[in-house]
Formats: sequence, structure tokens, C-alpha cells
Amino acid sequence: MNTTPQPDPRDRPARLTVGVVGAGRVGPALAASLQLAGHRPVAVSGVSDASRRRAAALLPDVPLMTPAEVLGRAELVLLTVPDDALPGLVSGLAETGAVRPGQLIVHTSGRYGARVLDPALRAGALPLALHPAMTFTGTPVDVQRLAGCSFGVTAPEELRLAAEALVIEMGGEPEWIAEDRRPLYHAALALGSNHLVTLVAQSLELLRASGVSAPDRMLGPLLGASLDNALRSGDAALTGPVARGDAGTVAAHVAELREHAPQAVAGYLAMARTTADRALAHGLLKPELAEDLLGVLAEEATATGGTNGARGTGGTNGARGTGGAADTDGSSDSNDSPESSPESAEDPTGSDAPGSPGGPGRLGGPAGPAGPADPEDPDGPHGPEGTAGPEGDAR
Repeated sequence: MNTTPQPDPRDRPARLTVGVVGAGRVGPALAASLQLAGHRPVAVSGVSDASRRRAAALLPDVPLMTPAEVLGRAELVLLTVPDDALPGLVSGLAETGAVRPGQLIVHTSGRYGARVLDPALRAGALPLALHPAMTFTGTPVDVQRLAGCSFGVTAPEELRLAAEALVIEMGGEPEWIAEDRRPLYHAALALGSNHLVTLVAQSLELLRASGVSAPDRMLGPLLGASLDNALRSGDAALTGPVARGDAGTVAAHVAELREHAPQAVAGYLAMARTTADRALAHGLLKPELAEDLLGVLAEEATATGGTNGARGTGGTNGARGTGGAADTDGSSDSNDSPESSPESAEDPTGSDAPGSPGGPGRLGGPAGPAGPADPEDPDGPHGPEGTAGPEGDAR
């Protein structure tokens, strides 16, 4: 065991001054992590009370300023605002002359790569896209969670080493994502993180309705094992009535859901169809059993399309029509961003930056208790972007 006293990070010469535009759940955590690596946070912008409290907790003694003032003081600027607010924010900062040549401009959006920072690039800045694939709570625990966290990294080739070095300094693992693959990358995280939150929340509700007194205690070990198995084995980990082809059981499930939780029927059928397709493709579901199962799902989906109003189960599912009208629900999910509650699934919108239109949040999910929606927070309570109660993102 090494007993040599380690130097206090505050005693090391700071290499870069750091500013945060958008004090949601993500920005202050990343700045605090960079501070541990020897950099020096010097300014943060935040409009809502929640963002100000968050900045005070994670970045004590760092002054609150306007976005333009933040850029005026920092060599490394973190733009941690909701996805929809980012393009307008970047353009506004560049047009007002706030961006300086040689300044590192980093955004944490999962959806965008480095091109969204082109206005800053034209002003002489160095653009980096560093998206932490983690859910954020807006508390000090987020800094610890960055250890070993993967970051989706996109930057000009000549800045790749600099981008990866910053991620490593924050304790993360850089994963290079091509510019044109960023939306797909982000969709994958939202699908796994945000939607997982929704599924778990629905399952908890149904267990309570069935009389289970501690549904979280019941689900915890089961979901933990399922997640571990899925990460290790992928589709080979599929179990349950759909993978077995138990059409009667699936029909009974749908009947119970129609009576006690009709809002869950469409989601159950959609996931059952997807599970059946994957189980069949991977040889887990026997073809002779698949026919009856798919017939049940098609009949139930048709019924759902006729009774579920705007939440139809959607036209056809490949060769097997599932009936129903296309989903006009307009549901959206969000990412991690500055301050919303859902950031991520995501969250509210707003941004402190001049010229940045507020926008819906992004991906988020549950990773912590969700608080009230915070318009500045990209990673706010994401509902299901999985990420997070308070700030999520997945990002």
C-alpha cells in the first residue's frame, strides 16, 4: 500500500481555467472533476434557483456570471445545455464576439458531434464533443460516477488526442464516435437508459397493484441479474413467456393489463413483438410456437389500435401487421443537459445563453431522485434518457 502523501490538487498549478455555461446536472460535475485533475473553474452561468444551488454545492466560491462573461474568463468552456438549445447558443456566442481564438469549446450533447460548434470554429475556437454516457443527479456523487464512465468523443482529427486526454483526466474512458453516427449513438443510449426507466417504473406500479408490499426489493435482484446476463450474453439471455412461445400466458397478461393498467398495453405488445422477433431470429423461439404467439400479438394489437386512441400500436410490423394507427403521441426523450429535470429523456429546456432558443430536454433517466423540472438542465430528471432523476442523460 502506498503511504506517500498525495499532493492536494489545489496546490498544483492549474493548467486551464474552466467555465460552465448551463449549470444543470452535468456541467458542474464535469467542472468539479476537472478541478480534481488540476484545472481551475473560474465562472459558471445559471439562471434558475436549482442551477445556482447546484453550482454552489459542486463549485463553491466559483462566481455566477453571464454566458459571455464565462467565455471571457475561461480557456476551456463547457456548454452543458439541452440539445435543442445548443445550436442557437453557439451561434449567439460567436456572433456577439464572445468566442476567442484558441479557446477550447466543449459541448456534452449526445446528439451532436463537433459540427454544431462550427460557428465557434470559424471564430478560432477549438471544438470538442464529449458526451458522458452516464445519468446525473446534480450531487457530488456524480463526480465519483465519472470514474470508468465512457464518453462519446467527436472532434477534428488534430484535436482527438486533446479530447481524449480531457476525458481521461475526468476519470472517464474515451470512445470515438464518428460525426455522422452521433444521432444513432444517442438513440442507442436513450433506448437502453431512458426506456429502461419507464419499464421499471411501470413494473413497480403493477406489482404494487397486485399487492406486493416491497416491489423494489422484489425487482432489484431480478433486474440486476437480467441486466448482467444481457450485457454478457445479449439475446441469449432472453427468457420468459414470449421467448418460450407461451401464447396463452401472453394473452392472459394482456387481458389483465387491459383491465388494470390499459395505458401499459401498447408498450407490452410492442416489446413482446420485438422480443419475439429477436428470440425467433436467434433460435430461442421455436417456429412452430411462434405462429400462435404472433397471432395473439397481432389480434391484441389490432384491438389496441381500435381502443387506444392516439396511442395506436402502429401500422405494420414487418410482414406481420400489428394493426392500429400510427403513434401520434408525440412523445420525445431528452438528453443530458444543463438543467432540466429530465436532461438524458429528458427535460425541459431553457438555457442561459443569449440567442439560444429554449428547447425540450433530451435523454435522461433515472439515476437519482427526480426533482422539479429545471429549464436549464439538459440532464434533468430525465424520465426515462435514461438517466436520471435529476439530470440525466444519457446522455
